[in-house]
Amino acid sequence: MRSFVRAAELGQLQRAADELGVTQQAVSKRIASLERELDVRLFTRTARGVELTLDGQAFLPHARNIIAGVDRAITAIKPGSRALRIDVLGLRSAQAVVLHDYWRSHPEIDLDVVTLRVNDPRVAVAAVQAGDIDASFRSVTDPATLPHDVRMVHAFDSPLELLVGPRHPLASARTLTPSQLRRHRIWVPGIAPRSEWAEFYDQLATDFDLRIDAAGPNFGNEVLLDILADSADVATLVGSRDRYVWPANHDLRRIPIVNPALSYPLSLILRRENPHPGLRAIIDHLGHLSPPPTPAWRPSWATTPRHSGEDLDRTRR
Repeated sequence: MRSFVRAAELGQLQRAADELGVTQQAVSKRIASLERELDVRLFTRTARGVELTLDGQAFLPHARNIIAGVDRAITAIKPGSRALRIDVLGLRSAQAVVLHDYWRSHPEIDLDVVTLRVNDPRVAVAAVQAGDIDASFRSVTDPATLPHDVRMVHAFDSPLELLVGPRHPLASARTLTPSQLRRHRIWVPGIAPRSEWAEFYDQLATDFDLRIDAAGPNFGNEVLLDILADSADVATLVGSRDRYVWPANHDLRRIPIVNPALSYPLSLILRRENPHPGLRAIIDHLGHLSPPPTPAWRPSWATTPRHSGEDLDRTRR
């Protein structure tokens, strides 16, 4: 199958043989065997090499999928043979910031940070199961629904801050308590159904009687920051480690929320068996991050924080 795909992509049997480390005769025999098995001709010979027949063109995408599946199966049991691949919610999120800080201290690590761009954490769980990624910074709010071969461990907590423009009535505050946020419109566009943050904000609003508004389309962070800069009544919530950049004339204010601190719990989803060896150092790093201020509020579904190294040991067992 690999011989067929490389010959189709390169257009020459000799070049395919060179890449695969075999002779041209071996590639020809493999393709001939495949053609006999399928009872079709996959190639026609030309003066320049080989070209796919119509049957070969129809077969090529399926052959590629088969090879990709085999490769995923191999990396699932030999995860250390490639880069550590971790999914984050966004490249400005606290998870990405923490990973970047770790990578700056350990530039030798082969790290691949990806964003699956999905709202349902079960999709991320399936990607971990399939071996497409090694870990995902997601939370399944009902851990009992996790597949038996996947585990979720506590990563770190991200305390929330209120982000407001200079005309907002709370703009001059140095800190705020949750009770001071009541009756103020807190706009959080993009709260997607079935997402972990939908459940987080629903419980937050209920427990503290907050007015959290997700109405309207989500045009991205830049538009949200522009609106906050011009508004006298709209605020939003951001994580203390989230990275946001805005023009100096926006004069936005990030105000910590205390007594209690509102902590967004971040979890890491990974396989129980054969986790990527690079995860050990990452999880140990997460275990040494500073905890949120006390007292702190966390949603009822949040897992109990533990030492991260112990979590990985439990995963391996």
